[in-house]
Amino acid sequence: MNIETVKGFKDFTGEEAEKREEIRRIIIENFELYGFQPAEAPIIEYKEFVEGDNSNDKAVSSIFKLQDRGKRDLALRYEFTFQLKRLMRDKKLPYKRYQAGPVFRDEPISGNRLRQFTQLDPDIIGSTIKDEAEILAVVKRILEELNIKFTIFINNRKLLNEILEKNNIENNNWENVIREIDKLDKLDENEVKENLKKFNAENLLSVFKKSESYFEKYENYSEVKELKKYCKLYNVNVKFVPSLARGLSYYNGSVFEIKSEIKETITAGGSYMFNGVQCTGISFGLERLSILTKIKLKKNKILIISISQDKKAIEISEKLRKGKIPCIIFYNKISKALDFANSYQIPFVVFIGDEEVKKKKFKLKNMNSGKEKLIGEKELIKELGKPVN
Repeated sequence: MNIETVKGFKDFTGEEAEKREEIRRIIIENFELYGFQPAEAPIIEYKEFVEGDNSNDKAVSSIFKLQDRGKRDLALRYEFTFQLKRLMRDKKLPYKRYQAGPVFRDEPISGNRLRQFTQLDPDIIGSTIKDEAEILAVVKRILEELNIKFTIFINNRKLLNEILEKNNIENNNWENVIREIDKLDKLDENEVKENLKKFNAENLLSVFKKSESYFEKYENYSEVKELKKYCKLYNVNVKFVPSLARGLSYYNGSVFEIKSEIKETITAGGSYMFNGVQCTGISFGLERLSILTKIKLKKNKILIISISQDKKAIEISEKLRKGKIPCIIFYNKISKALDFANSYQIPFVVFIGDEEVKKKKFKLKNMNSGKEKLIGEKELIKELGKPVN
């Protein structure tokens, strides 16, 4: 029996798993600060619902397909946004929801891309450009709290369409041309130019090299200008990139992409129309954030070693837990207990034996410094409640 993970899938344990939970906590806490409500939806949906009208998009074409016993065509979700078509029904607008969990892509593994990854998405159903600025304010707050350096890039799909129209690109080629233009930050310019020749659109490259002031002549640049104005009110710096498109074809307005020290995009999103309602949202990828963040885990962990004093060890452990201090009891065998503490990087060990119970003083050992001290029960609980530096 092969018990190894399937290619593109990964186990997370120990400190790595704890780091992911801390990132998740920070992100969700900030979502809720801005009034987003949690929602949950199934991992498995009907294939036709997953594909929607976007079956030619790269992400959609990479969905995992399956069948149940009733021979129904199903698929694993590749993102959260499409599920909003159902979740938004009968909701008072604006409906601000966040969703967190695994999504799946049946595609080649490259760089920091897995085939199962965790996304955390805030979306606003019934949105305006003011809401788009708020979404980017959420991004700024989260990435700063995670100590991640970042740049927010913005563009507008209406503006892109207008540029194509004014440059006489055939309407039925727009999606293909936009898809090629969006590769300018990933491929060599000559390669993009060759691809654009198929659609008689190679001259567009000179347009996208122009300074930002050039684009003011386009009617839809006004939406970029308005977004920048409201971002300024939130003290959010953004950079306009006229070639930015994002891959999914359902975007119909502003698009966002956030870059950092790795080549892959760490956060991205945009505005779209579902059920005749304008919406906007963005997606955080937990795996990439975990690579980049410099946060330290501050939660104390305590190992209580019971040396034939199980009753007292359980009593103290429950008092610690009442104070929201996590702890583990290890019964007898001090050497094994200390090895266990080192293995799981537990910073504090409390010894509870006959002598400690008799004196009502317990030996507390700092596993990082090696220092030990005797301390009373009340002082012990107070001491262990302090954050780890």
